[in-house]
Amino acid sequence: MHRRRRTALVLTAAIAAAAPLLTACGNDAHPGAAAVVGGERITVAQLQERVGEVRAAQRAAVTDEAQYAQAVNRTGTLARDTLHSMVLDRVLHRAAEDAGVAVTRREVQRMRAGLEQQAGGFKALEATWLQQYGIPPRRLDENLRLQLEAQKLARKLGTDTTRPAFWKALSEASEKLDVDLNPRYGAWDVRRNGRVDARTPWIREVTAPDTRPM
Repeated sequence: MHRRRRTALVLTAAIAAAAPLLTACGNDAHPGAAAVVGGERITVAQLQERVGEVRAAQRAAVTDEAQYAQAVNRTGTLARDTLHSMVLDRVLHRAAEDAGVAVTRREVQRMRAGLEQQAGGFKALEATWLQQYGIPPRRLDENLRLQLEAQKLARKLGTDTTRPAFWKALSEASEKLDVDLNPRYGAWDVRRNGRVDARTPWIREVTAPDTRPM
């Protein structure tokens, strides 16, 4: 695989895996919010709309019902994963701003053109991002901007996106933004470096675990 495309793919996976280093807590101080980042709400309705975009793209990508069911099953935690990405986008952008890093539209277009050439066309690239990362075609450019921001931030810090220095910068940005996650979507456990379900027994008593595809 070409080094440039490999870097982009690894970066997407690294961001998804390492984001639990960010600190967040959840409470009911913001009804109707899936998360609050920097005083701005990510509403449940906004989250559901983004999830709907992914489901619609998955539905359009396959006509066979069994294949669609498999795609849904593979992304059973889509709501939480999507919220994760929406919060992380804001945190990364704040960290990049703090470091004086910016990404131009031309840089995004250049990156996309290179990836499309390697993937065998824009349709193949869109299919890869949808299948592997749950990014619908309409959000692809946004995700590529995220990749570039992360790459440029790492270079500015003299490190790479897998190193503690990079994630320390995001953690600091997260603290400044005072990320507040709704317990319905879990919580960040910094010590375990992973997402954990929020310990909210009063929620579990009212709402049984939903195992149906969204």
